[in-house]
Amino acid sequence: MGLFTDAYDFFCIPPIMKLIGRMYYEDRPEPNKYEIPTGVVALMVSTTLLGTAIGQVVFGRLGDRKGRRSVYGVALMLMVLSSTGCGFSICRTRNCVLLSLGFFRFLLGLGIGGDYPLSATIMSEFANRKTRGSFIAGVFSMQGFGILASSAVTMVVCKIFWIASRNLNQDHTPEDADISWRLILMLGAIPAALTYYWRMMMPETARYTALVENNVLQAAKDMEKVLDVSMSQIAEDEPWPQDRPTYPLLSRKFFRRHGRDLFSCSLNWFLLDIVFYSSNLFQSQIYSQFLKLNDKDNVYKAAFKIARFQAIVAVCSTIPGYYFTVYFIDRVGRRKIQIMGFLFMGIVYFALGIPYHYWGQNTNGGFLFLYALTFFFANFGPNTTTFIVPAELFPARFRSTCHGISGAMGKIGALIGSLGVLWASNKKDYDRSMTIALVALGAVCLLGMVVTYVFTPETMGRSLEENENEGEDEEEDNEKRFFRCFAGANGRLNSSEAIAL
Repeated sequence: MGLFTDAYDFFCIPPIMKLIGRMYYEDRPEPNKYEIPTGVVALMVSTTLLGTAIGQVVFGRLGDRKGRRSVYGVALMLMVLSSTGCGFSICRTRNCVLLSLGFFRFLLGLGIGGDYPLSATIMSEFANRKTRGSFIAGVFSMQGFGILASSAVTMVVCKIFWIASRNLNQDHTPEDADISWRLILMLGAIPAALTYYWRMMMPETARYTALVENNVLQAAKDMEKVLDVSMSQIAEDEPWPQDRPTYPLLSRKFFRRHGRDLFSCSLNWFLLDIVFYSSNLFQSQIYSQFLKLNDKDNVYKAAFKIARFQAIVAVCSTIPGYYFTVYFIDRVGRRKIQIMGFLFMGIVYFALGIPYHYWGQNTNGGFLFLYALTFFFANFGPNTTTFIVPAELFPARFRSTCHGISGAMGKIGALIGSLGVLWASNKKDYDRSMTIALVALGAVCLLGMVVTYVFTPETMGRSLEENENEGEDEEEDNEKRFFRCFAGANGRLNSSEAIAL
């Protein structure tokens, strides 16, 4: 539900910007009436993405220092409060509303950023190696339903206000429109708030308790709850060392062991988010000819059309792409799926961008089909795998930190890509600028395929400890003891079964 709420909060913004434009920019001269200035749109997008990048690094590090569970609750509560704050946005004058909304969207980004590394790390540390990929992908797939929910809520709210304003003057935006967008934003707090109790009742992951806190007894108690195995069946073969050797984050030893993996995860996520967020957040700019927006539409009808388009794309391509990954991730492997996704995304963006002038002059289903494929192969590809792989490659004491660093690089890429597409969509020579933008996105995808092929290791079917690549270090021997402590001589779990779990 954390990832569900993340997607809801991120992708409800395009129709909301249309509502805000109709509400606060009625006084702009033609032909820019109702259009929010490019700089304001860039500010709204940038604040959330920047907050997310900071939140991923900060909460990721706190997850390794203070524990996954407690920090997880803080991130969720921040999401709830900031979603509610976005809806209130303090005042009614244009500048004040936009500044207030930008501030609360930044705080919302911090909470969303915290949810990414902690959700992935917790799921990876609870899952077994045979189905770990499917479980993490299943968590991430809730983004698709979050996008669908944001579109559905927007359509329902707009339809209700639309019906309530039957005698609406097409040339004037009613005061009630100011309530509609606030309501859509505040409803995003509900699913997050409903899950807070269960997050707090969830035990700390046994890997963190044993490998980072060196508290094997507590880890065994937590595993007793999770696996439904009694304490009498959980025995420790060897005493756990209290002075476990370690090396600090960003040390020479860290870079020698994990620098290549951190580089690979960060760069792949950076490249993927350049493409994914620019296409998602600015669908109405790239595919404007299919939305048929015009100034004769009332305020609710315009937002309804954008939300409906997002919902159709989510149902037809986004959600199926996620569940193809859930099914194939532990059969085909992360690396192959990521390479395939980047390759097909690149091909489709070239097919969209090179003949963009033709597509703009001839509205047909072919363009929409290709557009849907970009989201299908993003989600049955790098958008999901870049979330999974960082949660599997790094040692327990660095896991959420490295996931947060990788994700933060992704959000920087999202910021660059979003501003680039926004710039292109506002050029006078629209067709030419959009051709350049879409072809550039295709080239970015092909670069991501090359980076994956050269640098990204396969993590399928291996335990987290194997993926750490600790070599013959004494530290690795200590981590193997973590598994043996759950394998009693007379218990149901033998050593091989415990390691598999």
